[in-house]
Amino acid sequence: MPYENGQRIALIVGAGPAGLTAAYELLQRTDVKPIIFEADSQVGGISKTVNYKGNRIDIGGHRFFSKSDRVMDWWAQMLPLEAVTEDHGPLTISYQNKSRSVSAGQGADPDQTDEVMLVRNRVSRILFGRKFYSYPIKFSLQTFGNLGFVRTCKIMTSYAAARLKPIKPEVTLRDFIINRFGQTLYETFFKNYTEKVWGVPCEDIPADWGAQRIKGVSISALLMHVLKKLKPRSRDVAQKDTETSLIERFLYPKLGPGQLWETVAQKVVDQGGELHLNTFVTGVHHDGGKITALDVSHPDGTEERIAGDMVFSSMPVQQLIGGWVPEAPQPVRDVANGLVYRDFITVGLLLDRLALDGGVQAHELADKVPDNWIYIQEPDVKVGRLQIFNNWSPYLVADPDKIWMGMEYFVNDTDAFWNLSDEELMAFAKDELVKLGMANPQDVSDGVVVRIPKTYPAYFGSYDRFDVIRDYVSEFENLYCVGRNGMHRYNNQDHSILTAMVAVDGIEQGKDLRSEMWEINTEEEYHESK
Repeated sequence: MPYENGQRIALIVGAGPAGLTAAYELLQRTDVKPIIFEADSQVGGISKTVNYKGNRIDIGGHRFFSKSDRVMDWWAQMLPLEAVTEDHGPLTISYQNKSRSVSAGQGADPDQTDEVMLVRNRVSRILFGRKFYSYPIKFSLQTFGNLGFVRTCKIMTSYAAARLKPIKPEVTLRDFIINRFGQTLYETFFKNYTEKVWGVPCEDIPADWGAQRIKGVSISALLMHVLKKLKPRSRDVAQKDTETSLIERFLYPKLGPGQLWETVAQKVVDQGGELHLNTFVTGVHHDGGKITALDVSHPDGTEERIAGDMVFSSMPVQQLIGGWVPEAPQPVRDVANGLVYRDFITVGLLLDRLALDGGVQAHELADKVPDNWIYIQEPDVKVGRLQIFNNWSPYLVADPDKIWMGMEYFVNDTDAFWNLSDEELMAFAKDELVKLGMANPQDVSDGVVVRIPKTYPAYFGSYDRFDVIRDYVSEFENLYCVGRNGMHRYNNQDHSILTAMVAVDGIEQGKDLRSEMWEINTEEEYHESK
């Protein structure tokens, strides 16, 4: 691959949110040409959208919402907001000194164009004891009625005990949650689901996970949220005064999250960048202070060594260090080899109706089952969460009279479950859906299985020594580790986007801002304060 005019080259590993953002921002703000290598056949990473017979699967569910003004504006630049038809005043996304506003009659019409960002209501519930509970938990007669008098009393007394005498030091995720909700609520609504996700007891997960994922959620935060809702409802999607886990509206591409990343990828190619799909990075060459070249394997099986001036890596840290040439020091390799990942399976099932409440048809979902997803806090099934794709966007479903659901399983790729055939997995998921009372067997008409390896970087294994890797890779002045797997951090896509943006800020300004990149999603008010 010859590159003319002495142009600087950025080699980017991975076409997920971080890699594509880096490529786009480099083209907008620098003279650097990005060349992206993506091992998959499509872009988006775990934010891709899988299309099965016109039915689209969102891997894990992606709400387009961020506390970062910069990210919210960036999304709105990529896809226009939908037209406002309700007579409730303009829809806005406010940020810092300006806002994007869409008034009635303006914006893109999703029935006329695919290039549109929908505004969706967020609805999530927990299934526990075969009863539904709103998430976040609502202090309502229905909630207390479902819990029963005895359990309600236990919740109140255990919460009081946790507040009066919190666990110190806060070492494990169990400690973190009990200090904010009490022992009984922890056992009722947190323990089973969290252990399904990670495959280990909460006592084996450090409190860092809670500090990153649910840092702003507590009983007091829920009460404040209830009080805020008494005020007239704002039409500002930014919801700047709302904790991320409690937001009520979010942006969503008409055809799923992958649509936005396909749009970004096309912009990158149109502006002179390169994108190579089905292309694996097999080696990372360095001279002790800089990354000098990458070995790549092309779809036709040919191997090539490509030199570059800088490298953005969103590949799993374990694979990055494993491909180091010459090898990294033994302590670095030991930590990399000890990192743990959790893998993910979605079983998409197409239904004629749900069995709830005597039968729910697709056109009744908004009124009867409006959930984006349902957390399954039931120990007698393996499924961890259900998605109802109709409620993310009606355009994700090929037939509007069908219900398109995703049964989500958190596994390891060494598990026997991971290696079941697609037919066995679909039969298993169908049986669990019936067992939960949500479907009748005859109403399931089709299905598909999607396996995603290394979806969740875990905070156990050798993670407590991850600083060894971070310090080592920081010695290479032209290496930027970005994104969820690139930093082995359980980031949302907005955090991944920000890591790439800050990296390009440094390149544009001639500064090393990599330490600032590592701060993203570690401080509760990071985005507001910056």
